[in-house]
Amino acid sequence: MSETFVLAGILLIFIGIFLVLIGSMMQASKTEGKVSVGIGGFIGPIPFGFSNSKEMLYMVIAVSMAALLVFLLAPKP
Repeated sequence: MSETFVLAGILLIFIGIFLVLIGSMMQASKTEGKVSVGIGGFIGPIPFGFSNSKEMLYMVIAVSMAALLVFLLAPKP
C-alpha cells in the first residue's frame, strides 16, 4: 500500500513540474518580457519569501502561511 502512495507522489510531482513549465511558457509569451518571480520557504517554523514585485511577495507569503497552517493543523500519528 505504501508503494502505491510513493508512486502516486512521484507521479504528482512530475505532473506539477510539467504544469509549471507549460504555464510559464504560456505566461512568458503574453507578458512581453515582464515576468514576476518569487520564491519562498521556511527557516524553522517561520516562513520567508523573496520576489521582484510586491504583489508576488504577498502571494509567496500567503502560500507559505497556508502551508504552515496545514502543517500545524494536520493530525499527528
